[in-house]
Amino acid sequence: MHEMSIAMAVVAQVAEAAEAGGARAVSEVRLQVGELAGVVPDALAFCFELACADTVLAGATLVTDTVPARAGCRSCSADWAVGMPPDLCCPGCGSAAGTELRSGRELQIAHVTWDDSPAAAHHREPIPEER
Repeated sequence: MHEMSIAMAVVAQVAEAAEAGGARAVSEVRLQVGELAGVVPDALAFCFELACADTVLAGATLVTDTVPARAGCRSCSADWAVGMPPDLCCPGCGSAAGTELRSGRELQIAHVTWDDSPAAAHHREPIPEER
């Protein structure tokens, strides 16, 4: 399952950035996932949870935003939703040679939310000794 390798790569990149930024905890990671990227969101979410264990991302939420697949025609300038299975023939002029996939293959970290302030739970006043 390649979702585990994707999850591990995302966790490694976010953990490195978070620790460099002084983060105490990461609460959310938002990914853009193209509908043609070949990623199963539920499998990725499961793997992400496992990959986050014992890291600054432990307990973080993964949010995936699906990017629709769109294509365009260089011949007639038509733009269309590719759909599944992908239809790369131009609906305007019928050409397949002049089409280009414009979106739908994305797999990128779009946003990370972390807490870089001193956590109240980590700060405790000393308990006065009883006399």
